[in-house]
Amino acid sequence: MEKREQQSASRGRVLVLIDGSRMSYAALEAAADIAGKRGADILGVYVEELNLLRSAGYGFAREVGSASGISRPLDPGLLEQRMRRLADQARAALARAVKQRGGKAALSIARGRVVEEVLALAGPDDLLVLGRAGWSSTAGTRLGSTARGLVLQSPARVLLWCQPKPPHQNRIVVFLNDHDEANHRAALAAAEISRHDQQPVTIILGADGEPAGDQLDAIRQDLDVLGAGTRLRVLADSNPLSIARMLREERASQLVISRESALFHEPGADRLLAALSLPVTVTP
Repeated sequence: MEKREQQSASRGRVLVLIDGSRMSYAALEAAADIAGKRGADILGVYVEELNLLRSAGYGFAREVGSASGISRPLDPGLLEQRMRRLADQARAALARAVKQRGGKAALSIARGRVVEEVLALAGPDDLLVLGRAGWSSTAGTRLGSTARGLVLQSPARVLLWCQPKPPHQNRIVVFLNDHDEANHRAALAAAEISRHDQQPVTIILGADGEPAGDQLDAIRQDLDVLGAGTRLRVLADSNPLSIARMLREERASQLVISRESALFHEPGADRLLAALSLPVTVTP
């Protein structure tokens, strides 16, 4: 086992979960780009799933090949070898990504439950990048348990990476509602992304009726933070379909949303986040 990073280590890192899937490597490339723009260190995280290892100990446990569809016994020895091979591949991919862009990188290898191990590493100033592979058994239908657990519990911002990137990038869209502190954190995240990607921002305010005056005052302060080119649109409801339509109208390149947003309590929110063909940053 390599030495595990502690949460008290350097702050403001970019963490990326690498699980051997194609999308996790796409997320690694995105994480390396972001780390280069931020001048931040990058920490790759590879978790040997404890429950899978335990399952391999049962004689009746079987696995099905993703390409062949052939069912075969789940052999503990072969599983250990596969995990070591995936860890070596993750280490090599991380080294290549950093070599191309510069900066410092480390790989943390842990054995346990993915959400618990990642939460033990993430700090409030970090950014956690996740690929879409493994979100659910049926791609694009809902957030999987790992993604949902990290989105709802992470002290860090979580970037749900999408590949390929939208063909017509135009604006970063930040969705706000009636939680002022959470709105401010989302606006700050959007400002940072806007600065690095040199794209303007659209604020979507989800409100039932006319927004209150003090809420508009707080939003105007955030508009000043976001700078010139920022525009505000008010959405009468937080229905996921309405949000999706407005994202298309704005030709959004990325959605920024707080986990305190009412959207997460709307029916179909998981399907919206999983189906959006653009990156989504979720702020605490």
